[in-house]
Amino acid sequence: MHRVHVMKPDGGEFVHWAFQLNLMMLDACRMLADSGLRFDLIHAHDWLVCYAAKTLKNLFELPLVATIHATEHGRNQGIHTELQRYISSMEWKLTYEAQRVIVCSTYMQEEVERVFQLPHGKLEVIPNGVDPELLGQREQHIGAKHRYAGENERIVLFVGRLVREKGVHTLLEAVPSILADCPEAKVVIAGKGPAKEELEQLTDRLGIRGKVLFAGFVSDEERNRLYGMADVAVFPSLYEPFGIVALEAMAAGVPVVVADVGGLADVVQNGHNGLKMLPGDACSLSRQIRDLLANPQWAKRLAETALNEIGRYNWNRIAQQTIDAYKKVTRKTANLVEGVIS
Repeated sequence: MHRVHVMKPDGGEFVHWAFQLNLMMLDACRMLADSGLRFDLIHAHDWLVCYAAKTLKNLFELPLVATIHATEHGRNQGIHTELQRYISSMEWKLTYEAQRVIVCSTYMQEEVERVFQLPHGKLEVIPNGVDPELLGQREQHIGAKHRYAGENERIVLFVGRLVREKGVHTLLEAVPSILADCPEAKVVIAGKGPAKEELEQLTDRLGIRGKVLFAGFVSDEERNRLYGMADVAVFPSLYEPFGIVALEAMAAGVPVVVADVGGLADVVQNGHNGLKMLPGDACSLSRQIRDLLANPQWAKRLAETALNEIGRYNWNRIAQQTIDAYKKVTRKTANLVEGVIS
């Protein structure tokens, strides 16, 4: 792994910083090549490195693999500004230049096919992964509950960025009806983001301030503790290319409710390893949460099924799928031994 130091850009815009990043990456890769290191391919992640990836591809005549984690079109439900149009054009350029394009879900496969007009045969669907051992056992964390809720309260947990696309406002709108059936419920929101003030104001308007805790940013260790004490984990996203936090909750043994959208739809099968809600529908979300809180044994069975099936998101399996994608562009039958620019 080689890190690059980005010099202060001439302009104040983020795109200027991104351009400087590409220049620094090009210099670093040239230095590595000059030192005698040889590469089999380039693996570029998202539009931020498009210029460097295209230049290195042409300079060293190497095949290019690109991973698209999300699209500007999807994040914003369309293209509305010049900056969004620029970013989307860079995403398209990267997918055009690449011999193979990796996405993390069938939803993202359909999205890039539609938005960028990519041929189906150019795409690989390789999910993100999770290591259940890093999340610990639920029993380890019960003692930390007093920091977030009363002894008899039941925790409904959200973990993620506080931006509109994560659907936290939908969760808050569902709280009054949840409390009507389960007054001992307590919503804990772990994460930070630009929508925090707006969400706090919504909490006040709904009169639920005493039943909602904004925990702010939490470390991985504290996140694991929260999973360990949660009765339900909720991910009501409006847009979600994959949903790694939902997968982490499942690997931690927590019953989950997710929006039936994006990559979350790949991860959760309704009534089998979790429950689904209609995107943006507070009534649908409330009903699913209330059902889990009212039926703890059923919730436990769903969580156990999810945990038993988590092996398909094993990192070793995902690494092998990635190597197989590399072999398709290098036409090699042996393991890659020289290296990858990524």
